[in-house]
Amino acid sequence: MALLCLASTAKNHSGDRLGRTDKGLIITTGSFTADARREATRDGAPAIDLVDGDDLCELLKDRGLGVTVRMVEEVTINEAAFSDF
Repeated sequence: MALLCLASTAKNHSGDRLGRTDKGLIITTGSFTADARREATRDGAPAIDLVDGDDLCELLKDRGLGVTVRMVEEVTINEAAFSDF
C-alpha cells in the first residue's frame, strides 16, 4: 500500500516544485515502485532523487551518521574433514 502512494507522492510533488527548485528528494526506508521511479525521471519535469532503504543505509554507513559498522568473522566447520577421527 505504501509503495503505491510513493508514485502518487512523486507525481503530486513534481508539479509543486515547478519554478521553485531544480530537483526534489524523496526518502523511504522501504522501496519504490517502478511507477514511482518513472515519475521521478519523467521528461519535462524537474528530477526527483529517490533514496530507498538500501541506499539510505549505505549513505548512513558511508558518513557514519547514527550507525556503527562491525565486521563479523564467520567460521564454518567442515565435518567431512574430521570424519576419520
